[in-house]
Amino acid sequence: MDKKDILRLAKDPKYISGIYNYCDRWCERCIFTSRCLNYAMSEEDEDDSIAHDLNNKAFWDKLHKIFQQTKELIIELAKERGIDLNSVDMESVSQEIESKRDKAENHELSRTALEYAKIVDKWFEAEYPIFEQKQEALNTMLELEIGSVAPHAEANNINNAVEVIHWYQHQIYVKLMRALTQEDFAEEIESDATLQRDSDGSAKVALIGMDRSIATWGSLQEYFPEKMDSILDIIMHLGQLQRKTEQVFPNAKGFRRPGFDDGNSAL
Repeated sequence: MDKKDILRLAKDPKYISGIYNYCDRWCERCIFTSRCLNYAMSEEDEDDSIAHDLNNKAFWDKLHKIFQQTKELIIELAKERGIDLNSVDMESVSQEIESKRDKAENHELSRTALEYAKIVDKWFEAEYPIFEQKQEALNTMLELEIGSVAPHAEANNINNAVEVIHWYQHQIYVKLMRALTQEDFAEEIESDATLQRDSDGSAKVALIGMDRSIATWGSLQEYFPEKMDSILDIIMHLGQLQRKTEQVFPNAKGFRRPGFDDGNSAL
């Protein structure tokens, strides 16, 4: 894909502008991949299965090519708009970014989110045997053809639950860090019902991740009732993080994400 291809795709009205800015990056489970420019670009540029391997040289070579093409496109667009990219004081910008990141890392939200990610790892490490036991029990049920619910369906539900938990495990922290480091988060600006802050958009994605994680932990509790106490502790931890996030970003839930919040989806 070259610069002309990128511009051609960008002008196609079927793509929802900016939809990829406030998503959870789970393309395999997204209902809007056909309307996402980022997804279209990655699909057109992957001409063989080897490109999916992050450790393969072909993947990194291709990624480098995309980077160079995008860089050239940015330079061209900057010239057209009279922007001098060389006029930016990179040292000053770097110091400002570092300062914001340090502040964000020490914020109560990011610390609590990071702690959640660690708790998830510890829980699965400690409770690995119960998954082995459940698998053996389901295999036995399958062989004997007993049980009110098909064993393979129950196994699939458990696998899906684990997948959802792990998908959002670290992303909640990442999205909150992004929200906390956004410039518009710290700025004092006049209230405007039509204005949307990028920090609120990132915080909303984090909140959605918390919602789905809480619900999924709840479903996992049904399959492992003997672990109710430890699972409830995790749910309470997430619930506290959720309420605190809503306090820090009171407008996050009202943020309208392109595509997702246009009345076309419950995502």
